[in-house]
Amino acid sequence: MVSPLLMLTRAAIKPRKRNAPRPAWKVADAFHQWLRGRPCACGGSNPNCEGRMQAAHVPHKASKGMGTKAADRWAIPLSEGCHLHTQHQKGWQTFAAMFLKGRDPAALAAAYWQAWPGRVKWEQENG
Repeated sequence: MVSPLLMLTRAAIKPRKRNAPRPAWKVADAFHQWLRGRPCACGGSNPNCEGRMQAAHVPHKASKGMGTKAADRWAIPLSEGCHLHTQHQKGWQTFAAMFLKGRDPAALAAAYWQAWPGRVKWEQENG
C-alpha cells in the first residue's frame, strides 16, 4: 500500500506563501479601536443589530484594488449582526438603502474619519 503522503503533490505540503502586508497608509488600528466604541451606524433599524461592534470597510475606489480591502479610514461601526449577517449577505447598496436610511456608506465613513480625535496626528505621521 502507498503512503498517503506520497500521493500528495508538492504544492499540497509545502508552506503557503504569505501575502505582502498592507501598506502603512491603509492601516489605522487606533481608528478601528475608536470606531468599535461608537454605536452601530444602522441606529437600531436592523432587527439583526446585536453583538460586538466591528469596523466595516465600505467600498471606496481610490483605496481598493483587486483582492484588497479599502483603507481603514473607509470604515463605519456596525454590530456583528449588521456587518456579518446582513451587510455581507445583501451587499452595501441594499444594506444602505434598508438600514442606513439611504446614506452613502463612503460619505458616512468620511464623516467618522473627520470626527476621530486621532486623525490629525495619524495624517501627520502617515501622509
